[in-house]
Amino acid sequence: MKKCTSVGGQALIEGVMMKADDRVAITLRQPDGTLSSRFEKVETVGQGVWKLPILRGVYALYQSMKIGIGALNASAESFGVEEETKLDIWLDKRFGDKAEKISLVITLLVSFLLAIGLFMVLPTLITGLFKGAIESPVLLSLIEGLIKMSLFVVYIFAISRLKDIKRVFQYHGAEHKSVFNYESGQELTIENARRFSRLHPRCGTSYIFFVLALSILFFSFVSWTSVILRVVLKVLFLPVVAGLGYELLKFTAKENAVVRILRQPGLWLQRITTAEPDDEQLEVALTALKLALADDD
Repeated sequence: MKKCTSVGGQALIEGVMMKADDRVAITLRQPDGTLSSRFEKVETVGQGVWKLPILRGVYALYQSMKIGIGALNASAESFGVEEETKLDIWLDKRFGDKAEKISLVITLLVSFLLAIGLFMVLPTLITGLFKGAIESPVLLSLIEGLIKMSLFVVYIFAISRLKDIKRVFQYHGAEHKSVFNYESGQELTIENARRFSRLHPRCGTSYIFFVLALSILFFSFVSWTSVILRVVLKVLFLPVVAGLGYELLKFTAKENAVVRILRQPGLWLQRITTAEPDDEQLEVALTALKLALADDD
């Protein structure tokens, strides 16, 4: 088992994806109770300017979305959740072997646009309704931020009530416990992993919180003269905020009093986006992690 500088993962439909440096492993629990696994090597470190602070965060976000959506699609297909659409059929006919990659790009774009619409455009449009009654741009920005945070919390709380999502959130907890198990240096076993917390400081939930919080601060300096112009500027500067969020997430991996305060809101949100896993779910996460850490190809 190799020693890696970066280990993380993602919960899937009845499975877990684990990434250790440039190696990605997916393990799924099949309906008959058996485990199926696969792995691939990916490029996870940007070249040239993409190694610079902030820009490396933009690259990391793109890569994590690309790998994560691909893994989710694989798990959905494995369980027959995702039916072939007319678009899929057209892409197969039009592009052949390249259809899967093009479909992934479309999914990435749609996911990105939906997130921008829900958490950036909508809060700004709602807040714009108060422009006539509130003159202070700082107060307007605070209202916008409260709406943005409220939408995010309500969204994750609402989906956490869904039965299938509850299972995914349990696998999310299993992923965190397994990573903690690895980082402790202890043997990767169900018994060891079970003892660790399901809340991890480097979680994507914490990253999203940082991006939302930083956007409130960053865009408080953007004029409210035109709501449309404000929306356009927010979209244009989103990569900068995303990069700053990545740097803040890396900073909070350290251990001191300031860091513990900064990462606490993200850990609170993880109480919604994770749940205590059972031993079978821990087995899935640990199997994926061991495969990602394996020395052989």
